[in-house]
Amino acid sequence: MSEPENTKTNTPAREQDPNYRAVQVERLGVSHYRAINAQGATLEFGRGEGLLSPVDLLLAAIAGCASIDVDVVTSRHTEPEVFKVTPSAMRVEENGAVRLEDVQVAFDLAFPEDQGGKKAASLVERLLQLSHEKDCTVSRTVQHETSVKFVRKDTQK
Repeated sequence: MSEPENTKTNTPAREQDPNYRAVQVERLGVSHYRAINAQGATLEFGRGEGLLSPVDLLLAAIAGCASIDVDVVTSRHTEPEVFKVTPSAMRVEENGAVRLEDVQVAFDLAFPEDQGGKKAASLVERLLQLSHEKDCTVSRTVQHETSVKFVRKDTQK
C-alpha cells in the first residue's frame, strides 16, 4: 500500500477506459458509510451495531464472487436445497500493521437427488477451480500483488 498522494489526480482518461470500475463511498456518520455503484445500488457499512465492517465486506466479496460463479451454472440444472458459503481468514499483525492471510472459502451445497441435482453436484469441483484460477476477479485481485494508492482529490483546485 502506498502513501497518500497530496496532489489532485487527472483521471478523465482512466474513467473513460471500459475496464474502469469504481464505487463512491460517502460518510453518513461517525464510522458509518454508504457505498454507491454506477447503477445506484447502495450498501451501508462501517463500525457499529447492524453494520458489516470493511473486512467483512472483503470476505463477503470473495465469497460472493465465487458463489455467483458456482450458482449461475448449477442453477441451470436445478435449484440448490442448501447454498451457504463461509469465508474466513486469519488476522495477522506485523510491525503494528494489520492484514489478513490464509483466506478460506467453505462451500456447503446440497442439491436434490434427481438428475438435475446430480448434474449440478458433479459440476461444483470444476466450477470452484475455474473461479479460483480464472473467473473470480475479487479473489484473484487479493491473491496477486495489486497496487493501491490513496489519493487526495481535494488538495488542489
